[in-house]
Amino acid sequence: MGIIGWIVIGALAGWIASMITGNNKEMGAFMNITVGIIGGFLGGLIMNLVGGVGITGFNLWSFVVACVGAILLLWIVNAFKRKESYS
Repeated sequence: MGIIGWIVIGALAGWIASMITGNNKEMGAFMNITVGIIGGFLGGLIMNLVGGVGITGFNLWSFVVACVGAILLLWIVNAFKRKESYS
């Protein structure tokens, strides 16, 4: 998958993940793309570790894997933000 494909899937996955986790108002387009791309790597890594197929190209399965990874990433970031605010 080319760089344009990564950007498109990353933007969509990051945007969907930010809406699900409640971070949509805090994040702009660049952060959505970044979170989506990192989420794609994270989701692909997790899928490969459990014996599944990770990112396979520009398709629906890759989008789902990237969304799951981005949601997990934002969930972890939110947990650390809340922990720091209580300190």
